[in-house]
Amino acid sequence: MKDGFIRVAAATPDIKVADCDYNADRIIELIKQAAENSATAIVLPELCITGYTCGDLFLQKTLLDGAKKALIKIMEQTKDYDIISIIGLPVEFDGKLYNCAAIINFGCLFGLVPKKNIPSYSEFYETRHFTPWKDGEERFIEFIDFDIHFGDIVFRCKKIPEFTFGVEICEDLWVSSPPSEKLAAKGAKVIFNLSASDEIIGKGEYRRQLVQSQSARLVCGYVYADAGMGESTQDLIFSGHNLIAENGVILSESKKFTTGITYGEIDLHRIANERRRMNTFFVDVNEDFGYREILFAKPKDIELTRKFPPMPFVPSDKSDLNNRCEEILTMQATGLATRLRHIGCKTAVIGLSGGLDSTLALIVAVHAFDMLGLDRKGIIAVTMPCFGTTKRTKSNALCLAEAYGTVLKEINITKAVRQHFEDIGQSEDVLDVTYENGQARERTQVLMDIANQTGGIVIGTGDLSELALGWATYNGDHMSMYGVNASVPKTLVRHLVSYESTHTEDKTLAAVLEDILATPVSPELLPPSEGEISQKTEDIVGPYELHDFFLYYFVRCGFPPKKILRIAEQSFAGSYEKPEIKKWLTVFVKRFFSQQFKRSCLPDGPKVGSVTLSPRGDWRMPSDACVRLWLEDLEQDQ
Repeated sequence: MKDGFIRVAAATPDIKVADCDYNADRIIELIKQAAENSATAIVLPELCITGYTCGDLFLQKTLLDGAKKALIKIMEQTKDYDIISIIGLPVEFDGKLYNCAAIINFGCLFGLVPKKNIPSYSEFYETRHFTPWKDGEERFIEFIDFDIHFGDIVFRCKKIPEFTFGVEICEDLWVSSPPSEKLAAKGAKVIFNLSASDEIIGKGEYRRQLVQSQSARLVCGYVYADAGMGESTQDLIFSGHNLIAENGVILSESKKFTTGITYGEIDLHRIANERRRMNTFFVDVNEDFGYREILFAKPKDIELTRKFPPMPFVPSDKSDLNNRCEEILTMQATGLATRLRHIGCKTAVIGLSGGLDSTLALIVAVHAFDMLGLDRKGIIAVTMPCFGTTKRTKSNALCLAEAYGTVLKEINITKAVRQHFEDIGQSEDVLDVTYENGQARERTQVLMDIANQTGGIVIGTGDLSELALGWATYNGDHMSMYGVNASVPKTLVRHLVSYESTHTEDKTLAAVLEDILATPVSPELLPPSEGEISQKTEDIVGPYELHDFFLYYFVRCGFPPKKILRIAEQSFAGSYEKPEIKKWLTVFVKRFFSQQFKRSCLPDGPKVGSVTLSPRGDWRMPSDACVRLWLEDLEQDQ
C-alpha cells in the first residue's frame, strides 16, 4: 500500500432474476477481474446473488437455499484471490428474512451485515419480505459452517491496519441518520454501500450528491455499487450507477445503464490526516463495538491512475473559476473595507510596482473603497523606481493608477538608497543580498511614513506563495498594516487579475492589466539587462506552479515529500521531468522550514481559502523546527 493508496472497485454484474448459479458465475468473473487489477476490495449490488426484483419469490425456501449455495460457490472459486468481496444476498435468521451483505476473503466468510432501513414506499415492498435490523443489535450466528458476527461491524485488515471499513445497504444512506455515521465514529475510513436504486428522472444527480456529501461529512471513502442490467423491468429500471468518492470529491463514476467495474484509488493516509485535523471528529472507543479482523488481505503497490490537478488552487472549469475569482475578490475587499471602517480610516497606501501582486492589492483596494462609498483619491499608489526598475513596469504602474482614478506618487529612491549604502559601507558594485534588501526596506519606510502623513494604512502586497518560500525582505515588503493577498497563492493571483481585466469596460485598463499579466515575475532589485528585467523570480526559486502544488499537498493534506513527488510526477508529466520536480521540491521543503520566522510575525490579512499560513490561525510552527526528517523522506524515493 504505497503512500496510503488502495484501489477499490464497485461492480454491477449482468444478472438473471432468481438464477443464483448464473449470477454467481458473473460475480466470480468480476471478483477475479478486480483482483487481477490490484483491487483490495470489491463491492457488488444489493441482493445481487438472487436479484433485487424477485418479489414474493424471496419467501420461497428454494431461492434462499440457492442463494446460500451460490455464496459457497463464490467463496470456493475465489479463495485463491487476494481481494475482499462484499456481496448481497437474502439470509434467514431466527425465523426472519434479512437483506444482507456478506464479507468474504480467501474463501472465508467474515461477517454478515443486515440492512437496517427497509423502504415501505418501494414498488417491490421490501417490508413485505424483509425485516429491518435494529440499530445496535449484534449476534453471533452459524451460517454455512462459519460462526460469524451478524450486525454492526467495523472490519480491519490485519496486514493493512490503516484500512478499516464498514458496510451499509442502499436505503441506509438515504435516511436522516445513516448507519455509516456510527461506523465512521468507530473508525471506519471507507464505507461500502450495496444498492439497488431504481432510476427515475433527476434521481441520479441526487444519488451522486448523497454519496459525495456523505463522504465529506464522515471524512471517508465511500464506494457505492448499484444494481443494473438483468433486474426485472416490470415496473422499474435500474441503471448500474456506481460511484466512488473521497472526502467530498467524486473520484470515479460509471456511466448509467452499463455493467462492469468502476475503479477508484482511495487515499487512506489523507483521510487519517483530515480526521486528525478536525477536533470535532471523534472516534468512540468506549462502547463494546470491536473490530473484526480480515486476516489475509495484503498491501498492494498499485500503479497510480488517480489524477491530481496540477493547479489545486485553480478550478479547471471556466465558470467555476469565474465564480471563485468573484468570490475571492469580494472576500478580500470585504476584509479591507471592514478594517478601514473599524479604525475610521479613509486612506490606503500601496507600493505599486507594475507587477502582479501589487496590481491585485490595488484592485482589492479599489473594490473596498467602492464598497464603502469612499473617493478613490483616498488610495495613494506610490511607485518608487530604483536600480532594477524597468520602463515597462514603471509605465504600467503609472497607467494603472490613472485608469483606476487613484492618487499616484512617484518617488525615486535611488539617492536615498545610495546615501544608506554610504552610511553602512556597502559598495554599489556588490550585487548581494544587502544591495537588494536595502531597496526593499527603503520602499517600506517610504510607504509607512506616507501613511503617517495622510492618516492611512499601508496595504501589503505579498502573496501566499511568497510567504511559503520566505520570498520577502524581512521588515521590507514582508511588513504592512493589512496584507490583502496573504492567503492567495501566486497561481491564483494571475487568474484574479485576468478576471478583472475581462470584466472591466475600460479598454485602457484592460490593456494595462493584460500587459502586467505578460510581464515576468520579478522583484526588480538587480540592474536591468539592456532595459529588460534581468532578475526573474522563477529562475531563482523555481516555478510557482510547482511550489503551489507542493504547498497545497504539504499544508492542506499533510502529505510527506516522497508522496508529493510521486503525485507531482504524474500531474506534471510532459512539463517537468522527475529530477527537476525533485530539485524544486527540495528547495520548497528547505525554504518552508528555514523561513518560518518571517511567517511568525505576519500582519493581519483575510483568509480566503483552505490553505493559509497565518500564525494566529491555520499554521502554527516553531521557527527553529528541524527539516531533517522531511528531507530524509524525500531521499527515500529512488
